[in-house]
Amino acid sequence: MPRIFITGLGFITSIGNSAAAVEQSLRELRHGMVSYPPFAANNIPVKVAAPVRDFKTDAEDPEDWTIPAPYAVKREQLRSLSPNALYACCALQQAIADARLAPQDVSNDDTGLYAASAGSPVTLGRQLNRMNQNGVMRCPPLGVVASIAGTVQFNLVAHFKIRGASTGFTSACAASAHALGFAFDEIALGRQKRMFVVGAEDGNTETILPFASMRAVSLNPDPATASRPFDKRRDGFVGTGGAAVLVLESEDEVARRGATPYAEVLGWGQASDGHNVAISHPEGLGLANAMRRALKAAGVSPAEVDHINAHATSTPIGDASECKAIRAVLGEHAARAAVSSTKALTGHGLSLAGAMEAGFCALALKHGFIPGSAHIGELDPVCDGLRIPRATESVQPRIVLNNSSGFGGANVCVVFKQVV
Repeated sequence: MPRIFITGLGFITSIGNSAAAVEQSLRELRHGMVSYPPFAANNIPVKVAAPVRDFKTDAEDPEDWTIPAPYAVKREQLRSLSPNALYACCALQQAIADARLAPQDVSNDDTGLYAASAGSPVTLGRQLNRMNQNGVMRCPPLGVVASIAGTVQFNLVAHFKIRGASTGFTSACAASAHALGFAFDEIALGRQKRMFVVGAEDGNTETILPFASMRAVSLNPDPATASRPFDKRRDGFVGTGGAAVLVLESEDEVARRGATPYAEVLGWGQASDGHNVAISHPEGLGLANAMRRALKAAGVSPAEVDHINAHATSTPIGDASECKAIRAVLGEHAARAAVSSTKALTGHGLSLAGAMEAGFCALALKHGFIPGSAHIGELDPVCDGLRIPRATESVQPRIVLNNSSGFGGANVCVVFKQVV
C-alpha cells in the first residue's frame, strides 16, 4: 500500500483555535466546559456545554456574526454559511497554511475534500419558519445549501475551488472518522494525491438539547465534572461544536513538497453492531470488529499499540461497551496501552469528533505525549484491566488508535504511526 501522511491541521474547538493552543490544553488537561448562558432557563435541565471561543454566530443574519482575526470570509460567501460551515472555512484556512500548501495545491484535479456534519438545525428551523409564516418565495435563495447536512462540503468545495473528489458523510458520531477512512482509500487507490478531511458542528442549543430527551446528555451542572468518561458517576456527554480539518497527502506529494508530516495513517477498519438504532452493543462487538480490521489493514499487532484515543463520551452504556471491546481486542496487552478520552476536555462533538480526535492523535505522535483522561473521581469497575492515565504522560507513542462510534451501531477505528 502507498504510504499516506497527515501534513496539516486546523482546529476551531472548545479547547483552542490553533494546533498550538489545542496541544497546550491536551497537555495541561484544560477543559472547555462552561455554564452555558442559553441553558439558564429553569425549564432546561442541561446546564453545561463546551462552546467555541471568540466566534459569535447566534445572529440570524450571518453578516452580523463576529469572526475573529486573522480569518476573513467574503460577504457574498457568508450568505450560504451556517455556523458549522463558518468554523470549517476557518479551520480549512488554518490547515492549508499549516501544511504550507500553495493555491495550485488546493485547487486541482488531484485534491479532494470529504466532510461530515449533521447540518445546521438552527438554520434549517429558521428557513422552515420563514416559509410557513411569510410564504414559499420569501425565503433566502441560499437557505437550503446553508442548512442541510451537506452544507459544509457544499461551501468548502465552492469557496476553495476544490476540483477533486468531494462528498459528505452522515453516520452521526462516526461520520468524520468515516470521512478520514475513505479519504485514505482515495489516496491509497491512486485516485487522489491529497485529501482534506473535515468535521464540523454548530454546537449550539438546537444541536445539543435534542439529545436530552434521549437521556444522553449530562445533567450535572458543574463544568469541572460534567464530562467524565470512565468515571463511575458519569451521566451523559457534554455537547460541543466547532471544526477540525486534516490534510492527507501521498508519500510522493510529501517528498515533492518537502513537507514535514505530523503522523502516518497506516489503515482503518469499520464494522456495525447490528444491535440498536441508538445504543452501543453491550459487549462492544461492532467496535471490536472495527479495531481488529483496522489492525489487520495496518499490519499492526495488539502488542504494538501504545495509546488508544477512546470514543468514550461519558455515557454509562457507551463507555462500558468500549472498555469491553478494547479488552477483547488487545487481550493480554490491554494493561499496557494507555486508554484515554479527550472528550473529558472538549465535550462530544458528534460528527466532528472523529476528525478532531484524529488531529489530537497526530499532535501526540509528533510532539511526544499521551493525553490523560480527566475528571475521573472513581474509576468504573467496568474499566478493570485497562490502563487509563489520569494525567498527561510525556512519553513518545509509536502506534495510536482512534475509535469512533455512531447511531445505528456504526464503528470506525483508524491506526496512526509516528514518523521517524
